Amino acid sequence: MVAQDLRVLGRPGPAGSGIGRYVQCLHDALCEHAGELGLRLKPITEPQRWEPLEHLLQARAVKRLGADVVHTPSLDFLSLRPGAPLVVTLHDLAPLKNPELYLRTGLLHRLRYRAVRRARRVMVDSSAVAEDAERMLGLDPERIAVVPLAVPPGFAPVSEPRARLSRLGAPEHFLLWVGSLDPIDPRKGVEALARAVERGDGPPLVLAGGASPAAGELLSVPGRVLVLGRVSDSELTALYTAADALVFPSEDEGFGFPPLEALACGTPVATYAAGSLPEVLAGAEGAALVEPGDAEALLDAAERLAGATARAPARDWAQVASEAAAVLREAAERT
Repeated sequence: MVAQDLRVLGRPGPAGSGIGRYVQCLHDALCEHAGELGLRLKPITEPQRWEPLEHLLQARAVKRLGADVVHTPSLDFLSLRPGAPLVVTLHDLAPLKNPELYLRTGLLHRLRYRAVRRARRVMVDSSAVAEDAERMLGLDPERIAVVPLAVPPGFAPVSEPRARLSRLGAPEHFLLWVGSLDPIDPRKGVEALARAVERGDGPPLVLAGGASPAAGELLSVPGRVLVLGRVSDSELTALYTAADALVFPSEDEGFGFPPLEALACGTPVATYAAGSLPEVLAGAEGAALVEPGDAEALLDAAERLAGATARAPARDWAQVASEAAAVLREAAERT
């Protein structure tokens, strides 16, 4: 039996992020296909705090469940005493690559990475993350399992997308960027992208995703850059469908859902050839990769792609669940 830690879904920030999508999509797929995969799954949803006492209580709870293995699908709530053999999903190593930005809570991160090193198996979303884990954490390659993700359910072209966008005020033609702006993540390249759009004479840029007031004030440019803030999945799907192209200037990505979501909605993608993105987009139609850091080249590529046929790589969550289940079973069976 697998105890799967879903507590991250109870926290507003992670729940609305790519990691939240991963946790929910994988859990749903494992539950849907549990019979054919030979898997019994028990979710962990409490407690919602990260404290030493809570770790002891979690270990006791896991032992009472009789779990053969614990799967922690993000570093949130990761425990040094999980109560059973541990499988952890490591999505990226951005904190170790950029300690000045992410390691303000140094003790917490040290404990998390110590737990990763102790895990029986480590699942990663891409080969790029696997290489980082070997190099930066010293993990044995045999303990790492690359399990690429798939397009989240519900992302497909919609008819008459403008009807869903009436409240947002999006222009007739626009380029789209999707991600969190609360706070602005320097890795994502959105500031340089907004400035390049402001200087240029191409389509305006629409930024969709939770945004702090400071981010909105910094990035908004009347007539050129529109900061929408958080949108519903229905509105996001309509934005993808209506956009001329998605621009994704991330310079370090562990996986990256927005390019796949856009392609699934029939919208082409221009992105940097950085991190996992070349492998994530392998086999896609309507995707262009340019040299990282060149926002003008990215915009040029997006404008050339406008109207092109776009299609996401053929992979679904049943495949993801099957590969993840194999890792979980192997971890449970190993003595």
